Amino acid sequence: MDAAQQEATARARELQRNWYGEPLGTLFRRLIDDLGLNQARLAGVLGLSAPMLSQLMSGQRAKIGNPAVVQRVQLLQDLAGQVADGSVSAAEATERMDEIKKSQGGSVLSNTTQTTSGSGAPTVKRVVREIQSLLRSVAAAGDIIEAADTLAPTHPELAEFLRVYGAGRTSDAVTHYQAHQN
Repeated sequence: MDAAQQEATARARELQRNWYGEPLGTLFRRLIDDLGLNQARLAGVLGLSAPMLSQLMSGQRAKIGNPAVVQRVQLLQDLAGQVADGSVSAAEATERMDEIKKSQGGSVLSNTTQTTSGSGAPTVKRVVREIQSLLRSVAAAGDIIEAADTLAPTHPELAEFLRVYGAGRTSDAVTHYQAHQN
């Protein structure tokens, strides 16, 4: 790789860090490890070609052009967190990845078949996951904790919100959400 290619790759990775919170190679490798996938399976779940996934991981391409793919990445990040905290089994994760693969993208909140319970209202867990996904799409967990620490002396409730939803377990966030709805 010549100097110009190295510079272009470094620039692409910096753009990825700004857009996605970290370089996509790091993010995708973590998803592969956490969910027990290989690159081909990850590409399939995301709806990318294997060469496109490879280009994004290596920094040859900076941006995921399809918003539905970005949404699937966020859903997989949430799923990996649930597998890590034990709230989703490996078998359930495989089923969920098949659902994620079929999702068409767009606004998650408008997709009523996935976001609502039988009554037509969004489930608490779904609302919590949306909040978590939104926070985690704008900052990495470490940055959210750092922001919470900064806010804690003057705005403790806001700091707690950031910690619980930005870096905590889904089950803890559900408990927090329910406690603050009454």
